[in-house]
Amino acid sequence: MIALEMLLLTIMQAGPGSPLFIGERILTGLADLFGGVILLVIGILVIVLIVAAAIVLLPAIIVAVLIWFLTGSFFYAGIAFLIVALISAVAMAGD
Repeated sequence: MIALEMLLLTIMQAGPGSPLFIGERILTGLADLFGGVILLVIGILVIVLIVAAAIVLLPAIIVAVLIWFLTGSFFYAGIAFLIVALISAVAMAGD
């Protein structure tokens, strides 16, 4: 009877947050590993897409900044950006 009470007391003191067998810790570690790898791949894809978009829009950004420095108008810089971005998009679609 004392052994049973000691076992039950040990289980109660372990608490709901701590695993009672090692298999749960191993599975949690594998889930963390696969989740981390998946998030790493998604992060790399997002960075590649952002860099590709920046490369495509780089001429439009340069023209807009140049127009803004020459005129001081954000309106004219925005129009220049849109025109050059549309030209770049049409040129990319043609390839």
